[in-house]
Amino acid sequence: MEYGFTIATYVVAAVLFILSLGGLSGQESAKRAVWYGIAGMAIAVIGTLIGPGQGLWPASLVLIALGAGVGYQLATKVQMTQMPELVAIMHSLVGLAAVIVGFNADITINMVQAAQSAGDALEGAFATLVAKKAPVEITILRVELVLGIWIGAVTFTGSVIAYGKLAGKVDTSAKQLPGGHLLNAAAAAGSLVLMFAYLGGMGSWTLVLLTILALFIGYHLIMGIGGADMPVVVSMLNSYSGWAAAAIGFSLGNDLLIVVGALVGSSGAILSYIMCKAMNRSFVSVILGGFGGAAKGDQMAVEGEQVAIDAGGVASALNEADSIVIVPGYGMAVAQAQQTVAELTRKLRAQGKEVRFAIHPVAGRLPGHMNVLLAEAKVPYDIVLEMDEINDDLPSTDVVIVIGSNDIVNPAAQDDPNSPIAGMPVLEVWKAKQVFVSKRGQGTGYSGIENPLFYKDNTRMFYGDAKASFDSLVPLID
Repeated sequence: MEYGFTIATYVVAAVLFILSLGGLSGQESAKRAVWYGIAGMAIAVIGTLIGPGQGLWPASLVLIALGAGVGYQLATKVQMTQMPELVAIMHSLVGLAAVIVGFNADITINMVQAAQSAGDALEGAFATLVAKKAPVEITILRVELVLGIWIGAVTFTGSVIAYGKLAGKVDTSAKQLPGGHLLNAAAAAGSLVLMFAYLGGMGSWTLVLLTILALFIGYHLIMGIGGADMPVVVSMLNSYSGWAAAAIGFSLGNDLLIVVGALVGSSGAILSYIMCKAMNRSFVSVILGGFGGAAKGDQMAVEGEQVAIDAGGVASALNEADSIVIVPGYGMAVAQAQQTVAELTRKLRAQGKEVRFAIHPVAGRLPGHMNVLLAEAKVPYDIVLEMDEINDDLPSTDVVIVIGSNDIVNPAAQDDPNSPIAGMPVLEVWKAKQVFVSKRGQGTGYSGIENPLFYKDNTRMFYGDAKASFDSLVPLID
């Protein structure tokens, strides 16, 4: 009876998770999709606690309460600008959990086999599951736990480094140890040898060494990826965490963990591919730590000077313009300027002006980051357009306002073959009649790449904190 109830709850949870993923593809359905995911997880937890093999209710409830407390604290204290690094560090926890569960499975298998040799029996759901398996099934179980541990270890250290780069605690430039990709290849080959040694019965020490090599691969892979590619890295690590969960689901015989892991793994891989395509990056190159992605020469020198403008000058141009495009970026998120930008939009539209937003696929270091901020500020969905939908309209646009973006509006992507972002599709804002760039100062962006846009004749720099700048701008709009 308990087993049937658990299966039923798992089916319902799986359906809710699929509905959640499907709903997240659209802005209008995203909020409902989040609630599908919350309901699915709640049902999954209840089904697991009531299901067979659950005998540690007090410990389970304490751990759930502790986890809920930590989650609540993070949800209330983490700023929207910190979401990319929060996602990265959460992936590291999934990877670590996979490693711990994998080693626990190995210990349990060894204990069950020792008990069987002595004519004894061990209690526990997983121990009972292992005891019923034939030798071939035990080998398959060991393969599954090895894969779970290896992928989990790579995900763990890779996610920690990604968090460090996104949080500015680790150098965002691509760095590797002497030997570069050969070290990664050697570590991968060593992991394969150790896996066969472990399956051949040479002992759990081989599993420990395999884990160490996997931890090194995760560290070295992500260290070799530059800041410009970090949005893809976060998505890629999301995929890794899903496959780690699926592998451990096979080890534990948990159907829902397999389904959820496969959903996360496949959706993360697809998103990573889409983002690589949007950035004109090789998917294989990025997941192998930037293999073959180095620039072949010196970058083009930027000539000219940045010309500043005040709020009055920007307001005058906006009052005279008929068509306006706003490009939000990470700087808007840092300044929490989305509400003021939304107010500016409402005032301009009330005058009959055409105002639209242009969103690059990787704006804000995380897919959908800018869409979330604009939705929070109640900007209408129908005026928020993707890069491919609006690029052709930019040459006929009177004014473009860029708020805290650098790489996604950088003409060097098209003009400089030696630029780190060469070939990356960008918003061609420099083709508009006038461009105003809201920026704190004259420094380069997150990836450290200089932007020739800031020096063009039709560009003016609107220096200062984005929220303060737009707070001073809004009252000047007639």
